[in-house]
Amino acid sequence: MMRIFAIGILAFLLFELQRRVYQTYWDQHLDIHVTFGMPYIFEGEEGELLEVIENRKWLPLPMLKVKFQTSRNLIFSDSKEQGGVTDRYYRNDVFQVGGGEKITRRLRFRGKRRGYYNILGVDLVGSDMFLTSEMIESRETEGYLYVYPRPFHSRELQIYLLQISGEILAKRNLLEDPFEYRGIREYQPFDDIRSVNWKATARVQGLMVNQKGYTTQQTVRVFMNLEDSGILKKPDAVESSLQVAAGIAKYFLSQGIQVAMFGNGVDMISHKPVEIRAGAGNGQMDSIYKALARVDLEQPVVGFVETFGEELLTGGRGAQTFLVSPNGYEDFLGLVSRYHSMGQAYQWFYPVWETKEPLLPDWVKGHTKVLHIRG
Repeated sequence: MMRIFAIGILAFLLFELQRRVYQTYWDQHLDIHVTFGMPYIFEGEEGELLEVIENRKWLPLPMLKVKFQTSRNLIFSDSKEQGGVTDRYYRNDVFQVGGGEKITRRLRFRGKRRGYYNILGVDLVGSDMFLTSEMIESRETEGYLYVYPRPFHSRELQIYLLQISGEILAKRNLLEDPFEYRGIREYQPFDDIRSVNWKATARVQGLMVNQKGYTTQQTVRVFMNLEDSGILKKPDAVESSLQVAAGIAKYFLSQGIQVAMFGNGVDMISHKPVEIRAGAGNGQMDSIYKALARVDLEQPVVGFVETFGEELLTGGRGAQTFLVSPNGYEDFLGLVSRYHSMGQAYQWFYPVWETKEPLLPDWVKGHTKVLHIRG
C-alpha cells in the first residue's frame, strides 16, 4: 500500500515539475512568423501565406495553437475545415513541434477583391506534456498584402486608347531627340518602321523598336470621381472605375508616356485622397497600383470639385486628360462644363453595370465613352 502511495506521490511531483517547466520555458526561443509569400497579387489571383514555427530549444511542444485574423476577402482553400468567417477570417492551426524543429506550413488563398490586407496579430496557445493546462501569449506580425485592381480591358477601350496614344506620339515625334536612347520595346502599329531594332527583333522573334528621348515629355492625367451619393447606389460601377483607371495608366505607361493620377477616394493608411504626380516607368505603375488598392470605398469620399477642381482647370497644360466617373452629379458636371468651355482635350469614361445609357447633357456626349462592364 505504501509503495502505491509513494508511486502516486512521485507521479504527482513529476507531473507538477513538467507543468512548471512548460509554464516557464514553453515560449522561450520560440520564433513564429506569419507572412504573405509575396507582397502583391491581382484580383482573382492566388497567393500564399506562410506559417513558420521554429522551436530553438530542447523542450518539445506537444500542442501549439497558432491563431490569427485577416480579411474575409482572402478566400483560403481549406477555410471550411480550418477557419470561421464573420466580418473577418479567423484562423486556428494546431502543430506538434519537437525540440530543435522548424515547421513551415503553406496556405493557399485567392484574392477575392482589391484591397490592402494585413495579419491582425498572432495568438499562441501552448500546452504541457499531458495537455492538461494551456499557456497563452500574443505576438506582433508585420505581414501585409496588396491586392491590385485588375486593369479593365475591352476591345472598345483598347481601340480608343490606341487612337489617342497614336495622336500623342505623333505630336511627340516632332520633338524627338535622336541622340537620346531610352531602351527597346515591342513594335506598335503607329511606330516608324525605321525605328525597328533588327538585332533585338531576331533575338526575340518579334518586332522590337528603339525608344528615343524627347525634348518635351507628353503627359496623361487621370481624374477619378468616386462619389456615389445618389438614391440608387452603384457600388459595382464605382469599383470598376478603379479598374478602368488602372487600365488607362497601364496602357500609356507601356508606351513611355507619363501618367498622373488623382482621385477623391480616401487612402486607408494616409486618410488622404489619391494624388500621384506625373511619372513614367514600372515604378510609377507600382505606385498607382498601390494607391488604387488602398482606396477605402467604405469611407466617405472627399469633394471632387473642392479637392481637384483647380488642378483640373489650371494644371497640366497640353496634357491629355481622362475623367473616370460612374455618376454625373450637378457639381461635377459644372466643373466639366468649365473645362469643356476652355477647349481642352479630354475624355470621360463612364462605367455602367446596366444596359441603358446614362442621361448626360448633349454638349458632353461627344466626349463620353460609356463602358458596359456587364450586360
